Amino acid sequence: MTSHSDGLKFAYWVPNVSGGLVISNIEQRTGWDIDYNRKLAQIAEANGFDYALSQIRFTAGYGADNQHESVSFSHALLAATTTLKVIAAVLPGPWNPALAAKQIATINHLINGRVAVNVVSGWFRGEFAAIGEMWLDHDERYRRSEEFIRALRGIWTEDNFTLKGDFYRFTNYSMKPKPIDPQPEIFQGGSSRAARDMASRVSDWYFTNGNTPEEIRKQVDDIQAKAKANGHKVKIGVNAFAIARETEAEARAVLDEIVAKANPEAVQGFADQVKNAGKASPEGEGNWAKSSLEDLVQYNDGFRSNLIGTPEQIAERILKLKDAGADLILLGFLHFQEEVEFFGKRIIPLVRELEAARDRELVAAE
Repeated sequence: MTSHSDGLKFAYWVPNVSGGLVISNIEQRTGWDIDYNRKLAQIAEANGFDYALSQIRFTAGYGADNQHESVSFSHALLAATTTLKVIAAVLPGPWNPALAAKQIATINHLINGRVAVNVVSGWFRGEFAAIGEMWLDHDERYRRSEEFIRALRGIWTEDNFTLKGDFYRFTNYSMKPKPIDPQPEIFQGGSSRAARDMASRVSDWYFTNGNTPEEIRKQVDDIQAKAKANGHKVKIGVNAFAIARETEAEARAVLDEIVAKANPEAVQGFADQVKNAGKASPEGEGNWAKSSLEDLVQYNDGFRSNLIGTPEQIAERILKLKDAGADLILLGFLHFQEEVEFFGKRIIPLVRELEAARDRELVAAE
């Protein structure tokens, strides 16, 4: 039987870069500064959110003219909250796993747990060129990320850790203090064959871009079958951009305005860059491989999850994503502080009611 402990988790994208979460000239009452984000984290924590995910950017582009570094920013949000978990994005290449392991372990002790890490496999080739980092082919980036994750886990759990890898080498390395148990959770993103296979071997959580329940189910079935064969367990997070209004017409009007006011040059520039990311996977099934220009107005195909409408409609669609195998919904919004609060007050309780009703049905059927 499904219990409340199996209830869906909710996360939000931390706007630690400027420009919000859509490449559009529509008004966005969202700030990227620390004061705005501290308050946002406290609002999210008070209204039923479990996680926040910080973004990693090194250079300006696509509306993100300013960027705060993810790990230090995550620490500031953790210091301002008491129960919210914050997922700090790190990027193999710029980060060595020894540095990442030490950073996250220290933060883990400073805030008594609650910090997690999202291992990003590289998406903007231009960033790598700008900072002098080597750009690897698609599947090689995932091979490196897998080694990175194996290194993190080894450093956090073993003394005299040794790894003779293709990308990283450790010899009798003992890091102390190690993180407080339970160990920090490791997230990753992707949709490609290489991303799914990596998740089925090493990651605690797999984030995929927004999509329909039917397409999410295909990915979940593939990952879970392989994870089971590997003796591994992985949970699934789905990206979504939520537009919740009192009527569906109001919500759809907001979406129409976002798209109508999209910055076409920036969207096309983003589209060109993601050809080097998911579209570069050998099988052409990675993140953004099938995205239209309209989809790309929201960075991670968030419109495709269709959480656009009334609170009741959105809650029912979230349950369909759960039925497809989602364990967590990662949310973006137009006006973060007010919409995170609205989502927490109006939609999360409806999701809990639907989950409880499902539990009762399962009990009755036994």
